[in-house]
Order: sequence, then C-alpha cells, then structure tokens
Amino acid sequence: MSAGRTLTYFISDLHLGARYMADSRAHEARVVGFLQRIAPTARRLYLVGDVLDYWFEYRHVVPKGHVRFLAALAALADSGVEVVWYAGNHDIWLFGYLREELGVDVRDPKPGGEIIDVDGTTFFIGHGDGIGYRSPGFRIIRSLFRNRLCQRLFAAIHPGLTVPLAYRWSNHSRKGYSTPTALDPNVRTSLEIFSRSLATEHPELRYIVIGHHHVPVDEPVAANCRLIVLGDWISRHTYGVFDPADTSFALREYPAGTTLA
Repeated sequence: MSAGRTLTYFISDLHLGARYMADSRAHEARVVGFLQRIAPTARRLYLVGDVLDYWFEYRHVVPKGHVRFLAALAALADSGVEVVWYAGNHDIWLFGYLREELGVDVRDPKPGGEIIDVDGTTFFIGHGDGIGYRSPGFRIIRSLFRNRLCQRLFAAIHPGLTVPLAYRWSNHSRKGYSTPTALDPNVRTSLEIFSRSLATEHPELRYIVIGHHHVPVDEPVAANCRLIVLGDWISRHTYGVFDPADTSFALREYPAGTTLA
C-alpha cells in the first residue's frame, strides 16, 4: 500500500437504488466520484449501513444495478484498501456475495455495533438502528427481518415478486419524507444515555460512530469521547475522516470537502 494511504473514511445511508431519488444514476456517479477521490489517501473505508436501499442475496441471484459502485469498491479492495461494510436496516441481507466477489468485510455485530481498534484509537462502530430509541413497530420489523426462518421463507419467493415489493415498501416508508434538520428529542436523549454509559464502561473509547438518523452530529459525550452521526447522502452527502497522525475526526461534505461546524 502507498505510504500516503493513512486515513480512515466513514460513510453511511447512501440508499443507492432508491426509487425516490430524482436521478439514481447521478446519485451513484456522485458516490463513485467520492470513492475515486479518497483512493490515494485511504487506508480503510467503513460503510456504516444503509448503503443500498434494498439488497437480498439469493443463492444464485443478486439484485441488478449498482454496477459502477460495486466496481469502485472492488477497485479499492484490490488496491489494498480495507473495506468494511456494516449491515443497516435496508441492507440487512448481506450474506456471502460481497465478501467473495469484492473482497469486502461484511459485519452485522450485535447488539448494534462493535468496539474496535483503528490505528491505536478505540472506536465503537455500527449502523445505529439497534441502539437508542426505537418505536415498537420498528423493533418488531427489525426482529422479523433478522430472523433466519423469515429470511428462508422470503428466499423461497421468486425475486420477480420480492424485489418490486421491497422497493414499494421503501417508497412508502419515505412518503412525505423531508430531510430532518435535527435529531428527534427522544432519539437524542437515548443516544446520549447510551453513549455516556458506553464511555463510562470503556474509558479508552474515543469515538462512537453511527449512521441511521440522517442528521450529522459531532458532540462530546465524555471527557475524551465524542458521538458521531454520519448524516446521509440523500441530501447532505456527508462523510467522516479519521487521521491517526493526530487522532482527529472530522465530518465533511462532498464534493466541497468542507469541515462541518
């Protein structure tokens, strides 16, 4: 790997393939542009869930589309960049295809994330749908989607029926959707409680990095620990970058690369 590749990048909630995007091809091209731009400096890339709006791997069939994006990921992995993909609540059903064909490390840690070392700095990383406040309905759906029996039953249905159904479900869930400007108060309170408890239990923890909520957040939760919510790529196009040289973490917006306040 090139000596200049020292940075770790984080991105989440791309929702590639979503039917409610005004121009899906332009959306994918923007993401591919980001991946190509970080290639010279990236040591690793964490995809923190909901990268795809829908994905289900049958034994011999995967959803069509995303060709340019998947090729860009494969190019990063082939060049020596460590690519880690955390399952979200839209791309839950990641089984063996991405690992076998692209060289991507697919993870779905329970509950909600995992504590790992990133170049000597301790992180908690996970999509975020498994922690903090969640409505009863969301809890039930999340449990069903992750149930092995339900997955097998779903796989028994022809993809010609399941794929259109999945996209209709996604479109319905976004009906009347507007970009949130702040975290829901219940969500904020529950995330703060979770983060402070985790930081107390693990005093070495420096960064708690999640997605899911579509609002960029960077705030202290303990003396040496910060909560990072990565935002989204539906409207904001935000990402995180960690520099081990000074252990700094910044939220930025693509393509401007401006550090968010």
